[in-house]
Amino acid sequence: MPTNLELKIKLKSFKKIKSMLKKINAEFVKTLNQKDVYYKTKTGLLKLRIENGEQSFIKYVRNEKGKDRFSDYYVLNISKGNSEKFFQDIFPIEAVVQKKRLLFMFDNTRVHLDTVKNLGYFLELETLVIKGKQDAKKRYNQIMKLLQLNEYDEIRNSYRDLILRNPK
Repeated sequence: MPTNLELKIKLKSFKKIKSMLKKINAEFVKTLNQKDVYYKTKTGLLKLRIENGEQSFIKYVRNEKGKDRFSDYYVLNISKGNSEKFFQDIFPIEAVVQKKRLLFMFDNTRVHLDTVKNLGYFLELETLVIKGKQDAKKRYNQIMKLLQLNEYDEIRNSYRDLILRNPK
């Protein structure tokens, strides 16, 4: 199972962060329109992601109380069909999260600028663990410093958790 190191923070706007991403030459990859359907499960999180017409089933486990937010995940790509209808007959739906995501890359870290329906603006970092957790932590700390993210309060929850607390 792949692993990444994650961060989520709430923003008032993307203006400052976009300027800083440009300054450090982060690569803008693309805009993603995502719908995440979260299902009830006994351990971890399980979601169907519908993204720009493509579908994947994602399972992940993350210790929200640990010092660092390392996440183990597995992605199953779905080639065709109405997977949302298929899975709703198997798993109880817990929450639905809709967002527009601007995806940037910097030194093997995915930087997400998310506009989440009913929640607002967020920044997420996902640093992929390639050469061990220490290496990932070093690269993660570098982008944290470059983007001055230590001045923000970290949110140690998934969008699923935030939607469940703030249903509209």
